[in-house]
Amino acid sequence: MTAAVVRHDWSRDEVVALFALPFNDLLYRAHSVHRAHHDANAVQVSTLLSIKTGGCPEDCGYCPQAARYHTGVKAEKLMPVDAVVERAKAAKAAGASRFCMGAAWRSPKDRDVAEVAQIVSAVKALGLETCATLGMLTEPQAQTLKQAGLDYYNHNLDTAPEFYGEIIHTRQYQDRLDTLEHVRQVGLKTCCGGIVGMGETREQRAGLLQTLANLPEHPQSVPVNQLVQVAGTPLHGTEALDPFEFVRTIAVARILMPASMVRLSAGRQQMDDAVQALCFFAGANSIFYGEKLLTTGNPDVEHDRALFRRLDLHALEVTEDTDTVHADITMEESCGQGCGCAA
Repeated sequence: MTAAVVRHDWSRDEVVALFALPFNDLLYRAHSVHRAHHDANAVQVSTLLSIKTGGCPEDCGYCPQAARYHTGVKAEKLMPVDAVVERAKAAKAAGASRFCMGAAWRSPKDRDVAEVAQIVSAVKALGLETCATLGMLTEPQAQTLKQAGLDYYNHNLDTAPEFYGEIIHTRQYQDRLDTLEHVRQVGLKTCCGGIVGMGETREQRAGLLQTLANLPEHPQSVPVNQLVQVAGTPLHGTEALDPFEFVRTIAVARILMPASMVRLSAGRQQMDDAVQALCFFAGANSIFYGEKLLTTGNPDVEHDRALFRRLDLHALEVTEDTDTVHADITMEESCGQGCGCAA
């Protein structure tokens, strides 16, 4: 099967037209693209760790870690190096190949980055790939992390440019794009996606995916999150997104970014097995694994294993030339949304 051409010039009308395809036609096209670029029965498996939780000064409407909302999440200090290394050792012993560290900062100070760089170096010395989500970065800060051994950086766009101001007021969309550029400039790989089900229109969902697909380089991982509503946040009570619309979003992401890992992220606890199976067919080939996404629930490990057996899926194995792992210890969610609120 011929692989899809990788493009960076998608128009909004083209992306909206993909969303509007008959459901079966869209899934057939997405699965054909997926099968041409990936093992159709393999899924990247990830779990989460936060090295600094809560107390974020931003006002992201979905986020229980924002200090201004009363959600029961307590602010914690950055974990010491030794404590993180012990967790990394345990992860490696359990078969992990990548360890990602997340901190609920809007933008870390240079001294914060220096501390995280020490942690990254110590984790890298264990023979693990490293990943981080720390907030907005300057290019020198990104370079510091790169020199320390960081491999990946997570920084999500959240939503379409025109809807962003309805969700977040404490930073601009361009701030996120600038951080992604700083990260790319120093040679770090990117993980970048967004959240759906926040009250946006289908065209705005198309706008998010269009923006991601038209970046200078497609993110190596694209987390697609369904809003997890948390009491105390402004988006609590938002009308739930139709499950088939979520599947459509996965399918369009796969068509637009054929070589990327499309990560089925937050919101899986609210999805039944049939919806998840459709997502895998539509092109999702990465999941978060474990019973908790920091502040929100997630399907438990045994349930995921049983689902993999029922669908004859297997976990991806690490190779030297691919962004695939048997089991990641990652942190692409600082608030349980996979939103990059610390990114």
